Amino acid sequence: MENFKMIAKTFFGFEEILEQELLKLGAQQVEKGVRMVQFVGDKGFMYKSNLALRTALKILKPIHKFRAGNENGLYHGIRSIDWSKYLHSSKTFVIDATVHSDFFRHSQFVAQKAKDAIVDQFRDKFGSRPSIDKDYPDLRINIHIDRDQITVSLDTSGASLHHRGYKTATNIAPINEVLAAGILLLSGWDGQSDFLDPMCGSGTFLAEAAMIACNIPANINRREFAFEKWNDWDNELFDKVTDSLLNKTRDFNYTIKGFDKSPSAVMKAKDNVKNANLEEYISVSEHNFFQSEKESESKLHIVFNPPYGERLDIEMERFYKNIGDTLKQNYPGTNAWFITANLEALKFVGLKPSRKIKLFNGSLESRLVKYEMYEGSKRAKFQDS
Repeated sequence: MENFKMIAKTFFGFEEILEQELLKLGAQQVEKGVRMVQFVGDKGFMYKSNLALRTALKILKPIHKFRAGNENGLYHGIRSIDWSKYLHSSKTFVIDATVHSDFFRHSQFVAQKAKDAIVDQFRDKFGSRPSIDKDYPDLRINIHIDRDQITVSLDTSGASLHHRGYKTATNIAPINEVLAAGILLLSGWDGQSDFLDPMCGSGTFLAEAAMIACNIPANINRREFAFEKWNDWDNELFDKVTDSLLNKTRDFNYTIKGFDKSPSAVMKAKDNVKNANLEEYISVSEHNFFQSEKESESKLHIVFNPPYGERLDIEMERFYKNIGDTLKQNYPGTNAWFITANLEALKFVGLKPSRKIKLFNGSLESRLVKYEMYEGSKRAKFQDS
């Protein structure tokens, strides 16, 4: 099978962990960019990267590059590709365009012009043309314009890879699955301790933590990938790749727990954990974190996504102060990480973070912070009083 170049797209701040994921998976010529990592592999590896990568949003397969400084050049560049290799006139397609250019200002205009070029080629060659389907196309085409450099790619994934397939129930302000997995990997979570999400919402961190701990492919529950509709789709190869990934899962000998004080959130989290087939690893209970304490002497890894005040009506100063007090008094011997876009509220935690990483949650600039709770801090508190 021949090798070809691919591009894995990701969030700002995840480039390095995505690079590490690709190297571990066996990618060749791995090269980090901004919000993306380039790599080389064959068709089997294309299937594998879509199934297994935790921090990729999409895998693109570039098929043509050219320069154009106006709409005429764009039209002829797109038309010069032999589209019958990828598409039949009875099938459907859609074009996504991203534009960073002074020559082209509107992505919709670029998509429209490219569509005209493809349709005209089919009409001239075959007398019939493929049609547009924005929801369930047979082929999803990606056009990326940087100044006058135009890259045309096939989208191998389809819907963003954060659609893992297990999350049917969501809470207010749910965290994106790729963002959750990236945060867990940045936090150093490797499944070698107990895990707690004390504000678990619909259970995204719990599911992603269990899949990392057991080395379960991130997208094993996903319903479909774009490449399944391609002319060269190889079902047998896909099954082989899936089986080989599932053969590399590992045992997990610790606990993964989620708390939430909302009964409806607990129900949703349980549903999603069940959908992901992860019930044997995860327990979820109705509990207020501020009235909880560490349950055992063993090492504990905490990761959570507290409210930012964007969509929930909470007195933020007191809330974030309570986070700091609860960690300090009730969770000795713990590494606690959380992400917040409320940078003002962070000041009220009353603890000094040992790490602070800039990330984006959607369009919100956020910080992923780490607090190290040392053994004995609770004991020292009582001795001082």
